[in-house]
Formats: sequence, structure tokens, C-alpha cells
Amino acid sequence: MTQYQTITGNETVLRDGTIKLHGPAGFEGMRKAGRLAAEILDALTTFVQPGVTTGAIDDLVRQMTLDGGGVPATLGYRGYAHSCCTSINNVICHGIPGDKVLRDGDIVNIDVTPLVDGWHGDTSRMYLVGDVPLKARRLVDVTYECLMIGIDLARSGNRLGDIGAAIQKHAEAHRYGVVREFCGHGVGRLFHDAPEVIHAGRPGTGPELRPGMFFTIEPMINLGKPGVKMLDDGWTAVTRDRSLSAQFEHSIGITETGCEIFTLSPKGLHNPPY
Repeated sequence: MTQYQTITGNETVLRDGTIKLHGPAGFEGMRKAGRLAAEILDALTTFVQPGVTTGAIDDLVRQMTLDGGGVPATLGYRGYAHSCCTSINNVICHGIPGDKVLRDGDIVNIDVTPLVDGWHGDTSRMYLVGDVPLKARRLVDVTYECLMIGIDLARSGNRLGDIGAAIQKHAEAHRYGVVREFCGHGVGRLFHDAPEVIHAGRPGTGPELRPGMFFTIEPMINLGKPGVKMLDDGWTAVTRDRSLSAQFEHSIGITETGCEIFTLSPKGLHNPPY
């Protein structure tokens, strides 16, 4: 049975399996963290070009996070040594920044999570590097559509299965594969918390959505089959069939009338080309 816990302010919270229900203080904290996250991704739209290294992207993310009054939540998280994730082409998620140079035609997901005053603003977007083939652009477009279809169903009284089922239906209608091994998650004062948000499933199943719930929706959609392979670094997940993969992510909060997207772009830079 799903258990919910009401959070009234900035009290310490534990990863105890309960779904946290936040009040006005939580919404305000997530707005601040989410806005910084979105501003960082906005700034990257002109920076991501052929010839740029993923390490340079990581440096910019780290500096912007610190300049904005936050710290990168990924830096030191379970031993991770970077300020963002950069997932290129067939990398599904958790690509590690380094000396890798972006090439013309690449697609890359950049995932950032600034921690601001104790709140996590978790978000990612896809970027098109130079002249990208049509099939890759279409995958990116459909993945963004999957995110927004899921968000449209994120309202009080619905269930998490409604979100996953809608995303799965849209992706599979285009003959794309939906990754199951990685999912969205509760977010807030904890980086990763209950509930798990699977991007596939059956309508009417899973925990009921209630006002005050904070979580991410972050569908990972493959051009081919949904199979995943982990690389030896313990972080990087790639498509088993080496097909392209795309992902978008927002952090949201359930309200009385729908949901609030905390990580919405202030400049309207939602889906490439920007």
C-alpha cells in the first residue's frame, strides 16, 4: 500500500519509501532550483557546437551552477566526479563528460541538477550538433512529445500508470523502444526518492497522484529496441542494438488543478532546434 508523508517546511526528510507531499515552502524552493537548472540549459544552446568537448560543457555547467548560488548535486554523488551528464547518440543516460569532442550530426542529452538552498532542480534537454539527419531529429521530436504527453496527465486523481501508458503508446506508435531500466523519480530535498516513474505501463495502475507530490518525468526513447547495456565505468548506459537514443526531463509538482513545471525554460527554449 502506498504511503504518503506531509512535509510542512524544511524539516529533514528520509528516503524511507514514502511519497512526500509538499506545501508552499516546497513549491517555492523547487521554483528557485528549477529556474537555475533551466537557465543553465538555456545558456548551453549556443555553446553546444561541433568541436566542443563534453568536458568543456561540464566546466560551464559547474561554473554557472556556482555563480547561480547552487552546487552541482551530481558532483560526488555515489562517487560521480562531474557536474552534469552528457549522453551522445546511442548513450541512453549518464554519459560521463571528458575529452569526447562533439561532431557534426551528433545528438546529445545534457542532464543537470543544481542543488539550491536544499532543493534539487533536475532537468535535461536534447541538443542537435550541426546538421543532424532527419531520423535523429524525428526521434528527438517524438521524445519531447512523449515528455509533454506524460506531463499533461500529471494531475491529481490520476495514477502514475496513466503517465507511463500514454508515453509508451506514443513512442511505440512510431516504432520506437521505451527504456524500462531507468525511470523518473521523486525529487525535492532528496535527489532521488519515491515514487519511481516508469515510462511504460497500464492506465489506472500505480500510486495515485496527490497535490504536493514532486517528481521527474524523463522518458528515454530508443530509435530501435528498448534493450540497455551498461559500460564498464558503471555509469554509462547505451542501447544494446547501438541505435540512437533521446531523452527529455522536467521536474514537476502536482497542484490542485494540474501540475507546475519547475524546470521550464525562461526563454521558451523547449525543444531543438533552438
